[in-house]
Amino acid sequence: MTDNALITWSVLIPVKVLAQAKSRLAGLSGPRRGELALALACDTVTAVLGCGEVARVVVITDDQVAGVALAALGALVVPDEPRDGLNAALRHGAAYAAGRWPGSGTAALSADLPALRPGQLGRALRAAAAWPTAFVADAAGDGTTLYTAGPGAAFRPAFGLASRARHAAGGAVELVLEGIPGLRRDVDTPSDLRGAAALGLGPHSAPLAAELLRCAPRGR
Repeated sequence: MTDNALITWSVLIPVKVLAQAKSRLAGLSGPRRGELALALACDTVTAVLGCGEVARVVVITDDQVAGVALAALGALVVPDEPRDGLNAALRHGAAYAAGRWPGSGTAALSADLPALRPGQLGRALRAAAAWPTAFVADAAGDGTTLYTAGPGAAFRPAFGLASRARHAAGGAVELVLEGIPGLRRDVDTPSDLRGAAALGLGPHSAPLAAELLRCAPRGR
């Protein structure tokens, strides 16, 4: 166990090329799909930057528009040099962070958490600091929204299908915490977006989501 009062975190946020992001929201967002994906990422980054436990946000992306927008918010942007999927991008970002800030913990966070609040992330990171590796499951219960490795611990992200089980099988401790609904509510489907909206969206996502959901056929 680690003294969690002494850990600050480098938070890694991978962002897909916007034209390829959020395919399951295509029916809802139409030609505004990339705009919606960027709005979700902007709200996520804004919330993370407001968290006192976070020393820096590193965005891994090859999308120029997303890179410029997220850098303007205060994120450090690095290219996805491996170009070999989500976990490879995260490992690349972790190597970048470890080479510059070796005393920090490393946290991988989903880019689609528009209802996240800084205090929710802070609560999870304080809990995570007690363990070499830890994770938070998504609201659906089979995925992961946050994966952490403390200073000196091996960083082995296993995002993707059934990532909750794979992170647990890899030895990471599941953090079961009250009061973090925005941290668990990632957005992949119209239903997810409605769920996030019920929690309260950030300022980048809220107006666009309200417009898209208002115009969506009932049941979508």
